[in-house]
Amino acid sequence: MALLKELISVDEAIRRIVSTFRLDLRTTYVNIENSLGLISAEDVVAPYDIPSYNKSVVDGYALRAKDTYGASPSNPVELKVIGEVDVNVDPEEVPLLKPYTAVKVATGSPLPKGSDAVIMYEDVERLNDKILVYKPLPQWANVARVGEDFRRGDLIVSKGTVLGPWHIASLASYGFSKVLVYERIKVVVIPIGSEVIKPSIPEPLRKGVYDSTSYLIKSFLSIKGYFNVSRLDPIPDDLSIIRSIISKALESFDMVITCGGTSVGERDLTYSAIKDLGDFTPLFRGVAIRPGRPVSAALVGGKLVFMVSGFPVAALATLDLILMPSIKLVLGVKEIDEPVVKAKLVKRLVNVVGYTSYFRVRVFRCGSELCVEPLRLTGSGILSTLIRGNGVVIIPPNVEGYDVGTYVKVKLIGPIL
Repeated sequence: MALLKELISVDEAIRRIVSTFRLDLRTTYVNIENSLGLISAEDVVAPYDIPSYNKSVVDGYALRAKDTYGASPSNPVELKVIGEVDVNVDPEEVPLLKPYTAVKVATGSPLPKGSDAVIMYEDVERLNDKILVYKPLPQWANVARVGEDFRRGDLIVSKGTVLGPWHIASLASYGFSKVLVYERIKVVVIPIGSEVIKPSIPEPLRKGVYDSTSYLIKSFLSIKGYFNVSRLDPIPDDLSIIRSIISKALESFDMVITCGGTSVGERDLTYSAIKDLGDFTPLFRGVAIRPGRPVSAALVGGKLVFMVSGFPVAALATLDLILMPSIKLVLGVKEIDEPVVKAKLVKRLVNVVGYTSYFRVRVFRCGSELCVEPLRLTGSGILSTLIRGNGVVIIPPNVEGYDVGTYVKVKLIGPIL
């Protein structure tokens, strides 16, 4: 197996995961109000037109548009009001509208047969059982027509869609109370390292480091509603303990993410531990990415073990650039990505050719445009750059860098300053 000096590209890392890893998630019906962020397991098509009948979108009077042609303030058209149609009236029971008559309607009322427009109350003058119309109306003015929203057979939700509020509202508008979804991906995050200490009280440590990376990983994945993420307390650099805990985790979870112990030093035991578990398929050990170079992956019993750096920013880069794109491709997930803006560099960005670099940056307004200031690339444990920054610039491996004044794409991870 290749050592870290023989690195593969980010694209190759994704390809290896996608071509070998399978997530056989069970499906279940859930109430639509509990489906936010879950992945649809089937196509849902419109069973009928919405609206299923022509209806008014304002409070006013339904009429025939051609009866208003020629109306003006000096020559109003007089129409006789012959009745009223309530919102709850069956469309099949609505009477036929005769020429030069009108029917009072409310927002949502079905249109009387023969009518093709609605004029608002404030645009007419009511005189006993008549109204005076002072302006002509085009056909279908203030009317929601049959199938204007959805046509029967239209795709409401496609398989693989991460359900958002608009999907849920559309399902509800048809009367669906449940939707078939994939069960959440069960992931466990395991921090590894004898020097890693569980947070307890806010005081400086004389030795070791508080575990922050496992909290970042769990939080980063949990934002996506289709993950169910657990986190273990740190475990020491002990081969038998690492092997035992990962083996047990693979029995209960769809995927294991370890943080720490991924390099090739004497205390970096994670990769060695999983090699001994049986049914082991190596995917890669080391990727040309900065930060996060030691990231590794393997299948154990068909399940993915994704091994990331113990440094939080390095771990984030590999999750963002390798793991998440891979999982989305494996499941055919369709969802909105983070917003991307173009901004002008105020400092030069330098890349090492052959590496994909993950620069933390600050995006801010400068006059009528956006500017971007690089914070740093090195310092993969410097969390403050993610707090002070609000974006990431990803430089591909074939680019040496960008000069001052260049407009670059920035993926936003926070509000523009």
